[in-house]
Amino acid sequence: QVQLEESGGGLVQAGASLRLACAASGRTFSSVVMGWFRQAPGKEREFVAAISWSGLITICADSVKGRFTISRGNAKNTVFLQMNSLKPEDTAVYYCAGRTISTITRQASDYNYWGQGTQVTVSS
Repeated sequence: QVQLEESGGGLVQAGASLRLACAASGRTFSSVVMGWFRQAPGKEREFVAAISWSGLITICADSVKGRFTISRGNAKNTVFLQMNSLKPEDTAVYYCAGRTISTITRQASDYNYWGQGTQVTVSS
C-alpha cells in the first residue's frame, strides 16, 4: 500500500507563489507516475500536471502551462508542484496521485493512490 500526504497549501494573493509537496510512504516503488489534480467547489476534479518516474517526462494542463512546474525529488518519493503567478481561478483543493503503470496520463481514473488534499486559496 502507498500513502500520499500533501503539504504547502494556504491562502495567498493573486500573483503570489506557492510550492506544494507530496510525500509518498509505504510501497513507494509502486508509484511510478505521480500527478497533481485539483477540485474547486461545485466542479469536477481536473488534471494539473504529472511526472514520470525518472522525472524526465512531464505534462501539464493548458490552464497552468508556463506558471506551474512539477518536479520530483532525488529520492523519487517526493513530488513538488511549484505554482507561480497564482490566479483566483486556481483556488481549489489540490490532490497528489500515484499510478502503478509507467504510462503518463491525465486521467484521474488511471491513478491508484490519492492523498487527502491540501487547500489552495487565491484572493483577488
